[in-house]
Amino acid sequence: MRSDKERNEGGLRASGVGRCELCGRLVHELTRHHLIPRSRHKNKRNKKAFARQEVYNRIALLCRPCHRNVHATIDIKELEREYNTLDALVAHPDIKRFTRWIENKPHGVLTSS
Repeated sequence: MRSDKERNEGGLRASGVGRCELCGRLVHELTRHHLIPRSRHKNKRNKKAFARQEVYNRIALLCRPCHRNVHATIDIKELEREYNTLDALVAHPDIKRFTRWIENKPHGVLTSS
């Protein structure tokens, strides 16, 4: 897992070869997953609970199948309230089951959602 500093200094881009922070696969393209969903950034609860920079910088780099699975499995409010850290996301039973399944698949395996 990369530090917040590495994420914010351009070490993390939404494209290029890298490791998915959920399944650990080396993939050709990573997507940026906002651990606090962008649509919830201006929520009063978030403004009280987190510093402004933290809300914007809580990002995980995920492969497309893992990113798709996160949003298919957990709704936005639940992501905001209960799964706003990578550790919490990894601990979700359905996310864990999916990542165990996909971790040994080669990049490019299509999954149906």
